[in-house]
This record gives sequence, structure tokens and C-alpha cells, in this order.
Amino acid sequence: MIEGGCYCGALRFQVEGDPLFQGQCHCRECQYISGGSPNVVMAFPEPGFRWTKGDPKPFQRSDLDTPVTREFCADCGTHLVSKAPGMPGTVILKPGTFDDPSVFAGPQMAIYTCDKQSFHHIPEGIATFERTPGG
Repeated sequence: MIEGGCYCGALRFQVEGDPLFQGQCHCRECQYISGGSPNVVMAFPEPGFRWTKGDPKPFQRSDLDTPVTREFCADCGTHLVSKAPGMPGTVILKPGTFDDPSVFAGPQMAIYTCDKQSFHHIPEGIATFERTPGG
């Protein structure tokens, strides 16, 4: 089981089960969320995830046809969870919010490299995709 939460402690979560994937996303939206870097993520089956303290504030862009839902702490602004319409039943977590971020062993893939900035680093030997695998 992995436990984690936001910077101020208002939100806490637990997730059980094996990760579906570990990756880094270079999409322009993730660059906004991360402050400019690719966003590192671990995806899990949603049934293994639960909030144990607090309720997140969801956000979706209104100008996109199929926006990602991003869940934040309304107090400190920490981004903890994403839910992508193309991945139903999956919760995408940010390893920096884990109590032990070292459970993230590094990305297996880099996605949305079409938006990669010149200062982004992709580890050698991982799979890369201009958008998403199969997409």
C-alpha cells in the first residue's frame, strides 16, 4: 500500500495494487502543472484508490473536447490526482505526493514528446511516444 497527501496535510490518500505504468508526460498541460518540467506519474486501477482525509477540488479545462480531470488541494494547491477520459477506471498519481516517493522507480515511458521542451531530459532506453501508446 502507498500512502500520501498534499503539502499542507489537508488531503490524504491510500492506493493498493500494482501500478499499471510509471511514466513522464511532456504535454503542454503538464508543463503548466509542474512549473515547466515533464510531469512524472504512476497509474493505478481506480478501485484500489481512496481518499482517507479531505476532499480534493477538481478542475477541467472548458475549452477542450475531452479534458483531463485534475484534483488539487484547495488549501495549498498541491496537484495529487489526474483522471484521463481515455483511461477509464484509472487514477494517475503524482509520486511527489507519496509519503515515500522512492517507490517511483523511474519512468518506463515518456508520452507527449511532441510538446517536449529542449531542456527536458528523457532517460536513455525508455519507450517514447509523440502522444500516447497506440494513440
